[in-house]
Amino acid sequence: MVIPVHDVNPVRRTPVVTYALIGVNVFVFFFMPGLSGSVAGDSTLVQTCNLHAFLEQYAAVPTELIHHQLPQLVPTGDARDGGCVLGPPGYDKSPELSVLTAMFLHGGWLHLLGNMLFLLIFGNNIEDRMGHLRFALFYVACGYAASYGFALLNADSTDPLIGASGAIAGVLGAYLVLYPKARVWVLVPFLIFLPLRLPAWLVLGSWFVLQAVYSSGEGVSEAGTVAYAAHIVGFLAGMLLAWPLKPGTPPPPEPGGLLFGRRARPRQTW
Repeated sequence: MVIPVHDVNPVRRTPVVTYALIGVNVFVFFFMPGLSGSVAGDSTLVQTCNLHAFLEQYAAVPTELIHHQLPQLVPTGDARDGGCVLGPPGYDKSPELSVLTAMFLHGGWLHLLGNMLFLLIFGNNIEDRMGHLRFALFYVACGYAASYGFALLNADSTDPLIGASGAIAGVLGAYLVLYPKARVWVLVPFLIFLPLRLPAWLVLGSWFVLQAVYSSGEGVSEAGTVAYAAHIVGFLAGMLLAWPLKPGTPPPPEPGGLLFGRRARPRQTW
């Protein structure tokens, strides 16, 4: 609906945890086996089988989280007769730990860049308000809440669940609670990308409503390919965890000027 590019909400300290999370996500993405070919659209069967085997080991699988039963046969990474070879798993997998590893796996460039953009814009202020350690714990807690919430709603699903979206949704929920009046620069696709400065409650509230609509299957052709329900659970978890911090949170600076165009600039306060 809109693409956020910047918020008018300065921070007091360097968001080292936010930067570290972005760095780790990008690093892991480049070393996921078989992903380079899938991104380019020319994956070989071996590359695809390697990727499936990797995800089977490190991604969170709803049925494993709920029933705590691992499959007897998994992709081995080998290819034969036009398909992926299955065999007994040669590793011990912890479903609980897989939720953490899955937070740093992404299925493509758009998936990665979209998540990192939202984390960069909104994560720094939440880290600034919570502090480095509490923010790191908050991020992980929202990711776990999102994964287990999705698993409870899809207990028999064997599809791998990957991505930082659930944890980042928690960051968005916290931002909505703590800084609803902060102004956010967004690009609105209307013939061209129109720059607008909108209140955070409108940007993030609209995002949440879209996730709810998409989760119901409305407006998308294949709702099952994206875990929209995980986004909703993560967002609500972030709101709940951030609510106790709301009374002591200073308001963001009130920008002056227009809400769009080059002349829109925040008013300087000293």
